[in-house]
Formats: sequence, structure tokens, C-alpha cells
Amino acid sequence: MLMSAPDKNSVSLWEASAEEQPIHSPMTGDINTEVAIVGGGFTGLSTALHLAQQGIRAHVLEAQTIGYGGSGRNVGLVNAGLWLPPRDITARLGESRGAELTRRLAEAPEYVFSLIDKHRIQCEAMRRGTIHAAHSPKGYQELQRRAEQWNRLGAPVELLDREAAAEKTGTSAFYGGLLDHRAGVINPMGYVRGLGRAAMAAGAVVNTGIAAGKLRREAGRWHLETASGSVAADSVVLATNAYTGDLWPELKRCFTMIHYFQVATEPLGERAARVLPGGHGLWTTGAIMLSLRRDRFGRIIIGSMGRVIGGARGGSGDISAKWAKRNLRHLFPDLGEVELETAWHGQIAMTPDHLPRIYRLAEDLYTPIGYNGRGIGPGTVFGMAMAGFLAGGDESQLPLPVTALKTAPGARIKSRLYDAAFTANQMVKNTVAGR
Repeated sequence: MLMSAPDKNSVSLWEASAEEQPIHSPMTGDINTEVAIVGGGFTGLSTALHLAQQGIRAHVLEAQTIGYGGSGRNVGLVNAGLWLPPRDITARLGESRGAELTRRLAEAPEYVFSLIDKHRIQCEAMRRGTIHAAHSPKGYQELQRRAEQWNRLGAPVELLDREAAAEKTGTSAFYGGLLDHRAGVINPMGYVRGLGRAAMAAGAVVNTGIAAGKLRREAGRWHLETASGSVAADSVVLATNAYTGDLWPELKRCFTMIHYFQVATEPLGERAARVLPGGHGLWTTGAIMLSLRRDRFGRIIIGSMGRVIGGARGGSGDISAKWAKRNLRHLFPDLGEVELETAWHGQIAMTPDHLPRIYRLAEDLYTPIGYNGRGIGPGTVFGMAMAGFLAGGDESQLPLPVTALKTAPGARIKSRLYDAAFTANQMVKNTVAGR
């Protein structure tokens, strides 16, 4: 039986369609723990799960609901690596550190899917690969460069010419593609809820609807004040990424905020069977990226950079809906007219060099941040690594060096400029297409 359509208050389509049940767990009274974690997303819950498995008391505070931020609004592509190709990473981090980060994130999809299997997480997991599609001849040249670098490392990636890309995507609109057999797709809300369930089963405490309003250090310990009581901890991990609030205000100045929106069709069943027929997820090489995938109900989910403008019904002010329909007609002219069901957007933390960070904000206070749109694999792996470190591991075993907080010059101005540019992109393209 098909699920009912998401209501207007849903975080995303994934919230309505997730098989994993939401976690509602209020906090009452003061708490004493070893590690306090602020944020119930991929990083926070992975940290809590892996700490609990090592016998460390971990307490998660989520201001809203599990997956409310970027984790529940994600496209759901479980990709290997980062946006940067391997050689670019080593050029910026050095041969040793760069190679280690590349290796660990190359293995990230394998680890994500192993957790899904181990904890029986219901998240529509499909490990058939993802396709990086060339939007132009120049984009294909970039994919050739990436393929060469990954092949040197023995990665199972396959360069697709235009004909092969058309066969695997269902459209002749792309100039080729790079198929990564390590990758796959999931319902990201199902996955993050499953991580929360697994963390609690391992002994971690997860509280929702609890906003940390103040953070102070006293007598060698951290104290987080909330409306429901205080949490005292030896160490704190701020796992809020792009949804960082005012708990540590300077964090908002270390990255540029990018919005990413998605629009989902109604369930199309067999009508959508020719769209990505192998069950792959897709994203493009364009500067203003486009993503595409299907869910298990036959919905097509298409997205790009920017906010949702208007609703999903295609009225005069529903700019994002018109954008989605126009692009679907271009990509799949035989699909015919489709009805749209819902639209949503999330926030991405983009760093100046497109590399994540692990900041030491103060003694025993850390934040992994800046996944640049790659939250699932890196968030899970960084959470695991942070747990190992906080359980007594060596700092050198973390995926990246721990550094002091460094702000990104002009981050807020750039965020506003990007927001305006992406809004204009939707509106201008719709205007041109409507002529």
C-alpha cells in the first residue's frame, strides 16, 4: 500500500516515508555523563553509538526531532570520498594525510551499509552505485580525470560514454558519466532514525526537543543548560554542522551556507521505470548541481541548489515546482506530464577549500563540521572516529588533524550572494522556458 502524501509540516518526503519510527524522548532533571553530544544527525548519533559500544556514557541533545536538520533533508546518495578528487585532497593536506582521508572516505559507503545490515535499519537501502553525470563536454573531461585518479587507487569506478550513460540514466541529455559501484541510495531519515535506535540500544541516551541554551566550563567539566535541566559532561561534541545556532556563535562564521532544494513527484509506479532503471542515484557536474533519484514508491526526486520558492502544486508562484517540471520534461520527454507531491530544502556547510574540519573550540570541546554536501558517509565515519578518540584513542588516528577554529572571510556575505544567485537561476530559467 502506498503511503499518504507528506503534510505541509513535514521536514521532507523522507520523514513521511521512513519505515523507522521517530524517536520522542524528553529530558527531565539534571544529567551527569561522560560525553555530551549536541545534535541528533548522522555525526551526533554515530558518535553516540560508537561511544556506547565502547562502554562510554554518551548523552545526545537534539533541539527538534531526530533528522530535523540536514540529515533528514539529504538527497540520500551514499557516495565515496569528497567533492574533491583524490589528487586535489593530497595537494591540500599533504601526501600522507590526504591519502589517509581519501582511503577512509572511500570506504565510507561500505561502513554505512554494514551498519544498516548489522542494526537492521529500514531505510530503503539500495547499493547499486551512483552516477556523476556530465552536463557538458568539459564536465566529461573532469570525470575522465576523476576516473583516472580513482582507478590508480583500485576503486571500482566505471567511466561511461554518452551511449552508456543514456542507457543507465534513461536520458540522452548527458555527455557521459562516472559510475561508482561503491555507492548507493538510502532514505536518509530512515537511516538517521536507525542510528538513533541503535545508539539507544547500545546504552546511549538520546533526548529530543531539548535545546542547549548555554555552555560553560566549571571545575574541569562542561555544563549545558536547557529548559529541562542541565547536563554535566567531561567532553562535548557539537554535531550541528550547517544547523549550528548560537551555542557557539563563531561557528556560523567558519563556513558558507548553501541551501539545497528537492521536489518529489507523486508515486509513478511503472511510468518511472525508465528513469535510472538500475536504481542508481545521480548528480551532475554543473556549477549549479542537479540531483536525481527514485524512491521505492516510484517517485522521482529532482533537486538543485537554492531554497524552495512557492509550493509543489505548480501555481503561478510555485517557482521550484515549475523548475522541476521543466527539467523533467527536458530529461524525460516520454514521461509525460507529472503531478508533484512535495518540496523541501536543507542547509549545507561549505568550507573555502571544500574540506571538512575537526575543530577544538576549547579544552575537551570539539566539532566536526563542513561536509560540503557529503553528510552521510563522512558524518558516519567522523562520528566513529570521534568516539574512538574520546574513548582514549590517539588524536593522530582521526581522519583530519584537529585545529583551532578559523573563520571564513566574508562567509555571511557569500551566503546571501549564493542565495540570491540560486533564486535568480530558478526564476530566470523558468522565464526563459516559458517564452
